[in-house]
Amino acid sequence: MTRDSRLGRWITSLPPLVYLLVFFAAPAAIMLFASFRHPGDYGGLAPWFSRGPEGLQLDLTLDNYRRLVESPVYLRLFAKSLGYAVLSTGICLLLAYPLALVIARSAKKWRDLLVLLVILPFWSNFLVRIYAWMILLSPGGALTAALNWLRALVGLEPTSLLFTPTAVVICLVYVHLPFMVLPLYANLEKHDLALLDAAQDLGASRWQRFLKVTLPLSMPGIYAGSTLVFIPVLGMFAVPDLIGGTRGIMIGNLIKQQFLESRDWPFGSVLSMVLTVGAILLALGAALLARRGGGARAQS
Repeated sequence: MTRDSRLGRWITSLPPLVYLLVFFAAPAAIMLFASFRHPGDYGGLAPWFSRGPEGLQLDLTLDNYRRLVESPVYLRLFAKSLGYAVLSTGICLLLAYPLALVIARSAKKWRDLLVLLVILPFWSNFLVRIYAWMILLSPGGALTAALNWLRALVGLEPTSLLFTPTAVVICLVYVHLPFMVLPLYANLEKHDLALLDAAQDLGASRWQRFLKVTLPLSMPGIYAGSTLVFIPVLGMFAVPDLIGGTRGIMIGNLIKQQFLESRDWPFGSVLSMVLTVGAILLALGAALLARRGGGARAQS
């Protein structure tokens, strides 16, 4: 590699590196340091050092982490949020894969329009869309009325969808579905259709062509889409706040509560750090799986 190419690579990678250092690494380091401090008398953070007869003394603690580990309530809330994330990601994948495949296989003149329709919800405000779902899921809303009509046919009592875990999952899927469709479409569009023709010539059925050719080639898109859906859902707090009520609370709501209501910033920092580390590990795992999948296909 020549000196000019190395210099060009450094210049190209410097802006995103500075961005990550300023807007991710530095806040994460501040949050990590805050997780070892005591809460202040009136909220916030207590001083991390004190001056005594023996000089400067650090006033840091592991009690916040001990509190997290010793209380099953917080661990159950992490597990519950993990369940929401897994369920929402799975439903998004089931809904997005056929849609992305249809878009990728459609005529070129229609693809841009179909992709535009996928991202159309982004043109409206996030909260406006959630409030619209509140109307649909309310006792007099269309979805609840349709559900209660079906329940009445089999002799069941009417029910309400709003402020339930079901409502949270519905809105999480609705909000994050485009993040699954777009990476899948970007992957599926690049597939060489000659591979499918070759498999067909060799006697493979439609289902076999999908399982043996299309699905393995689309795994990087599945990993990317699953990561883009799973991580934001894991830390979501706005949707459970507005739609889920007390039964739909997630770990993001607890973090928000610690910072804004309880003003226990050290414990909120502990929860944030655990969530951040978990998300980073999942992202690294997805990247590793995608790389291994790509390497295996390259060798084959």
